[in-house]
Amino acid sequence: MSVINKTYWEVCIEINPVCADIVCDIVQTEFECEGIVTSEETYKNLELVKSTENIIKAYIVADTINTDEIKTFFKNKRQEIIEKQIFNCDIGSWNVNVKKQENEDWSKKWKEHWKPAKISEKIVICPSWEKYDKKDNEIIVNIDPGNAFGTGTHATTQLCVKACEKYMHKGDNIADIGCGSGILAICAKKLGAKEAIAVDTDETATETAKINAKINGENSIIFQTTSSNSLPDEKYDFVFANILHNVLAEIMPDLKRIMKRGANIVLSGILDGKEEVVLKAAKENNLKIIEEMRQSEWIAYVVRKED
Repeated sequence: MSVINKTYWEVCIEINPVCADIVCDIVQTEFECEGIVTSEETYKNLELVKSTENIIKAYIVADTINTDEIKTFFKNKRQEIIEKQIFNCDIGSWNVNVKKQENEDWSKKWKEHWKPAKISEKIVICPSWEKYDKKDNEIIVNIDPGNAFGTGTHATTQLCVKACEKYMHKGDNIADIGCGSGILAICAKKLGAKEAIAVDTDETATETAKINAKINGENSIIFQTTSSNSLPDEKYDFVFANILHNVLAEIMPDLKRIMKRGANIVLSGILDGKEEVVLKAAKENNLKIIEEMRQSEWIAYVVRKED
């Protein structure tokens, strides 16, 4: 269907930014969505100077939309999230505003809001459609997130990259568990990892990650789509696990299993206030906390296997 024959609706949902990923997942699963704006950011010299993060804007294709039904849908979804107790904070009102849009290709329009950003000492994440002149010792990672999560601007991703720069050694073999758009595995390779495997439960994510690896010339990364309880059989020197706290706790024994003796893992995706469940699981598996890292309301732990 050509763009001119499509009817687009902008659905704005007021949220607490901590639950942005879950809201995006709901929108992409339940609607024919061709673009999502999670924040409207203004950069100056690669530094973020202004950001609006409390509104998700989803661009949905539909001939007609019943606004009352959309509002009721998100009200019910909000209650489900509260009952699951994933977050220990107010997740926002999830109030919804719907308006019809002019005929534009919103699958491309959202890209106007995403610009190059320096997310660590060395790594600059650059949209694949943007031009950027490398400076000094910067390492450029070009990303097209497609329908997978991961533009590199989220705090959980940045914490992982910073931990990688500090704790991963050149020549390490690494694993990225819950790879999303593939940013972490690609960054690790560009920072000197010898071999990399990246896995996700979402086939769309791994297919997007393969494309991003190719864009960056990192064609040796192995990508796998796995079930939620299936991790690789090999052992690795450094592991990324950027997943929600409850999942980290559940799979901690398997995460330890894929680590070599002396290996480090960065456990990210942990909301402030939810860290105890992860720390308890790490202690039960005799894993040593090396460093706690914080950014905004998110926490990451660098953990070592010593036995």
